Amino acid sequence: MAIYLECAYSKESSALFKAMQETEPFIFRGFMTQMHSTQPLSVGIVIVAAGRGERAGSPEEGPKQYRPIGGRAVIAHTLERFVTWPQASKIVVVIHRHDENLLRAALEQVADLPEIEIAFGGTTRQQSVLAGLRQLKNSGVTHVMIHDAVRPFFDHDLLDRVAAALAAGAPAVLPAMPVTDTLKRGDTSGLVVETVPRTGLHAAQTPQSFLFSDILAAHEKAAAEGKSDFTDDAAIAEWCNLPVTLVTGSADNVKLTIKRDIAMADEKLSAGLLPDVRTGNGYDVHQLEPGDGVTLCGVFIPHDQRLKGHSDADVALHALTDALLATCGAGDIGDHFPPSDPQWKGAPSRIFIEHAAKIVRERGGTIMNADVSLIAEAPKVGPHRDVMRAKLSEFLGISIDRCSVKATTNEKIGFVGRREGIAAIATATVVYRGGKA
Repeated sequence: MAIYLECAYSKESSALFKAMQETEPFIFRGFMTQMHSTQPLSVGIVIVAAGRGERAGSPEEGPKQYRPIGGRAVIAHTLERFVTWPQASKIVVVIHRHDENLLRAALEQVADLPEIEIAFGGTTRQQSVLAGLRQLKNSGVTHVMIHDAVRPFFDHDLLDRVAAALAAGAPAVLPAMPVTDTLKRGDTSGLVVETVPRTGLHAAQTPQSFLFSDILAAHEKAAAEGKSDFTDDAAIAEWCNLPVTLVTGSADNVKLTIKRDIAMADEKLSAGLLPDVRTGNGYDVHQLEPGDGVTLCGVFIPHDQRLKGHSDADVALHALTDALLATCGAGDIGDHFPPSDPQWKGAPSRIFIEHAAKIVRERGGTIMNADVSLIAEAPKVGPHRDVMRAKLSEFLGISIDRCSVKATTNEKIGFVGRREGIAAIATATVVYRGGKA
């Protein structure tokens, strides 16, 4: 047999693999558990996450691997299953160059995360896998599992089945499910040409797993020869005459492809979860000094005084910024925008509130309500209340009926009563998903 690769199996074992595949591939699962590896496996993981997810629609929501299901990014669920699998060694995540911040946010959602390596993918899945394999080249791993980031519902039993086949000497292992639907072949006019026999047909899944040196060499050979039409890694192994062993996949190990898939995954993971409702409070005060007006909730109001501060001193938005940050333990406005930093001198406070809202959303929060109470003797807030609410709606990306602005005087008591300053108290209500019942 003319083989491009130097593979770690004998002619006898190759013939055995082939014979078992031709008879009943899933007998191989039971056979594997009776055999023992001559050397321990060191399994590297390549998670392919460089795609744009165009078939999932709603591009404004970002690539599908970063969209939330059950309160966390899809890729966070996928990573967690590998991180908690005892045999996982090095983990490489292959991403698009523009997605590094999205990945960093997703990594924060995985508990006890070990060191993860990042590789940047290409324009095709095949190029992205090769980038991930090259990242593992000097890591010392003996085998590799290549997995789609948007398959978050696999379990450790599946990984154990695949690892058992690798340990028994299989150079390539493909988890798959027998096709149960009746298959029809159609022509270009939309008419059925024939019914395709489903005997021996299987739906391929990931992680597709290999002897590392073999699959790296196969990918390098394909790239060198300009072969770019492979639909998965097992196809490249077949092209290089590597026998691919089938093991039983998992019915749950589905690929999230379209928007409805993501919605259904979210429903599945959200079942049995309690709503995680959090309330944050914020308080701020700024001194008044002679001037021509004040900015409150993003609205400039002409007045014979102005608020003193490093930015535009919008006391209302500063208090609300702190309230939002409080819902996810993200510090306060001074942590993110230090008053000692000259770049914020005179800056509009909408920058601060929009930044806080972005942090909340990145951590899986949905802003439900924002309430601001202004405490001032002057100017009158009432005539500007609706415009202020509209501004809050714009800054936070929520409907105006979820935005409240109130005002009261201090009955001429204290610094507010003496018109020395204006104070604001803000409350934000945010729902985070993921609380277990």
